[in-house]
Amino acid sequence: MSLDTHHDATSNTLFGLWIYLMTDFILFATLFAAYAVLRNNTFGGPTAHELLSQPYALAETVVLLSSTFTFGLGMLAIPRNDKRKLFSWLGITFLLGLCFLSLVGAEFLHLINTGNSWSRNAFLTSYFTLVGTHGLHIVVGLFLIAFFLREVYQRGLIPVTIRRLTCLKVFWFFSYIVWIFMFTIVYLIGAS
Repeated sequence: MSLDTHHDATSNTLFGLWIYLMTDFILFATLFAAYAVLRNNTFGGPTAHELLSQPYALAETVVLLSSTFTFGLGMLAIPRNDKRKLFSWLGITFLLGLCFLSLVGAEFLHLINTGNSWSRNAFLTSYFTLVGTHGLHIVVGLFLIAFFLREVYQRGLIPVTIRRLTCLKVFWFFSYIVWIFMFTIVYLIGAS
């Protein structure tokens, strides 16, 4: 009796992706818990209500939601082997991701320029850490979009590239879901 040593690459990749997402979930759960504990520790400084803009955060949310939608449209081009539409939609996704990062960066710069940097108090430390970690995920996602578009351009829509793009789609959607929790907890509840 011989053991079957054949491994399905797709199932192994998806298993690895879910392991990664679970660890990422734990990371964000920890950061959300720290924020929840520290959000009122302003030490006499301004509160979230005084510093954070809900309309501005709503604009960030709409931009990130739009990028998730365009990513999904790009993935719909794969079964039709339409590289032009894939490039177009993922290019728009990339630009929307850059727009989101510029909005978050502008928000950070405004806080820092008004004397409210991460070192001012525990609330701001937890805020900058939570939102900054999410921003880092978006940076990684943008890098991967550019990398995989280059790979599609050079190698075409081969199964390994399609599998990687599918994993990236799950990662991008996960980042959006994390932002929804952030928008709700930090900007809607925290800044009210």
